[in-house]
Amino acid sequence: MNVNIEKEITLLCSHSKLERDKGCLAFDVLLSKLKNESECSNRFIQIEDKILLLLEESPTKKWEEVFGVLEASKLMIKNEVYSKAFPDKLLKFALQYLEHDEFRVRIVAGELLGSICKFVNIQYYKQCEKALIENIKKYLQREIPDIFASQHIEKKDAKDIFHDTEGWKCLETSMKGLQAIIDGCGKSFLTLINFELLNLLFETLNHTNRFVRETGYYVCASLARYGATSEENCNSDMVSKLAEHLSVGLADNWSQVRLSASVATRQFFEDINEEDKRIYLKLLLPPMCLNRYYLAEGVKLYSQESWKLILGNNGKQVVEVYIKEVVDFYIKQTECDNHAVREAACHCIAELALKISTDAVRPYTKPLLDALHVCFQDESWPVRDTACLACGNFVSAFPDECKSIMVLLYPLFFANLSDPIPSVRQGAATALSKVANALPNESNDLLFSKIQTDLNGVEQQKATSERYEGLDKGVATYGVIKQLRDNDFDLHSNQQMYSCGSLAPKMKRGGGCMDHSFKRKSELWEAADGCLYLVSELSKIDAIKEKVETCLPLIIKACHLKHYTHYLHFYESVNKVIPILAENLGKRVFKRYIEEFFEVIFTSLTCENALTKVAASECLAFLSKYLGPNILRGRIEQFNSSYLQHLDDIHQNVHPFRPY
Repeated sequence: MNVNIEKEITLLCSHSKLERDKGCLAFDVLLSKLKNESECSNRFIQIEDKILLLLEESPTKKWEEVFGVLEASKLMIKNEVYSKAFPDKLLKFALQYLEHDEFRVRIVAGELLGSICKFVNIQYYKQCEKALIENIKKYLQREIPDIFASQHIEKKDAKDIFHDTEGWKCLETSMKGLQAIIDGCGKSFLTLINFELLNLLFETLNHTNRFVRETGYYVCASLARYGATSEENCNSDMVSKLAEHLSVGLADNWSQVRLSASVATRQFFEDINEEDKRIYLKLLLPPMCLNRYYLAEGVKLYSQESWKLILGNNGKQVVEVYIKEVVDFYIKQTECDNHAVREAACHCIAELALKISTDAVRPYTKPLLDALHVCFQDESWPVRDTACLACGNFVSAFPDECKSIMVLLYPLFFANLSDPIPSVRQGAATALSKVANALPNESNDLLFSKIQTDLNGVEQQKATSERYEGLDKGVATYGVIKQLRDNDFDLHSNQQMYSCGSLAPKMKRGGGCMDHSFKRKSELWEAADGCLYLVSELSKIDAIKEKVETCLPLIIKACHLKHYTHYLHFYESVNKVIPILAENLGKRVFKRYIEEFFEVIFTSLTCENALTKVAASECLAFLSKYLGPNILRGRIEQFNSSYLQHLDDIHQNVHPFRPY
């Protein structure tokens, strides 16, 4: 077989990643063929010479060429197609390129070290240990570049920004190289570990830079995976110290660090016996519990899976055992600068009221309610929304304990009920229905008075709304501020620039690139809209259904008002609550009012607002099924026969805003 590696090497060193990947596959196939030949030593020595020559010349070449040659070296080691002297020669170059300017070259150099330890001999680690450790120590500190001074950023702020968000030169990639070696050696690395390495690793977990901390926890995960941090292979002080670092990492401001700490924590518990697990759960359970509700999807899903793997079906019981530590941690997290953490803490506090035994939670109701009260006034609307729902859960679970604080909570509930963001209004309605169910004597008159006032208040709604009235209708997300606000010149001129999201966790409550702290005065129609959802939620409570019925004329009266710009948004909500009211109040009651809603439904069905059309279509389809198609058809024909065509379209599954 002719050995011509020029084509594969050229692809491996290409500027295009796609071509480099193709070259990697082609070179791997070539090496496999060589390995299967009976006499191949002369042939692969030719390849070795070519690779070593390129590595010698590469300091003057582009990074892609260095990267490609190092990848080729990895493949030769993996396929065991090399001479006895080749790994020693490669070791020198791998250590040299750990300090290359391009991080991808540094990464592959570390991976090459791991491959040599895995496929050749783990003792190669001893040859590179000193250089690797010295490299990590060397880059633990880093100076701030002069560019920050030219941007007129204060020295302290510049230090915090730069240290926490910028890459950390060779430190992070040297740590990744260490991780590659550990993964390459596997359990055999236990014979090579020492306290100097562990202490250095713990130092990186306290590092000011998030990338370094993230990598440090992944290294811990690799060590724990092979049992290096279990008490059988490491003294109890070191294990306890690692557990303390894990608890800090699980509560880090940056989601990437939380995820890497979560990976390390799962591995940590796999090597802990049941007796020791109880000791460390006291420290690690609270942050593990909170991360199940963390905003970052990766952290949340991974934490939920870890929860099941570590605790099985005993999660509830374990939380009750460590309830004091859990409560203390949740309250502390409600005070974090990161809005995502405060939101997750409110979710977790709500969970305590829903899932944990009341006897276990009751001694802590006051501090938990105090924390929720503060979050209820948060600058971040997702935090306010979650705190609102959590307060509703607490009132439902502990009505007597909550009576004293209700005077403070009602104004906050009502503020959310009229909030400019639709999902916040819906959340407040859900929470207030729980209040009405738990405290009927204290709340009912107040709630129905609020409903009457706000539904009648639509008469006073201005024809045009105030600045930034153009909110994106639908499920409320962080992109809720649209249209006029997006194009406001004053808001986007002469402002400090940051990378997207990079500083959000470090800024004040309500900071960051996504304007989750947006707040404007509510419109009167929005207050009425919130009351629509409140009426629909209250209709689920049997004891007050007669009172709920008295609200229907008020809703119908508000529907007759179309003098303001956003009446179709109000109509959308009406179409959504009609099925709920019909089902909860019963056919006998609802039939008295059905004709009064036809104008709203068919006006919505023929309007230009897509979401309102969909809501009306679904409402009409429900009524047809609920009342019976013939009964509904007869009612519509009696009211306005021209509407029958629209009913027929619904029955034929014709989309209300799709061309026929």
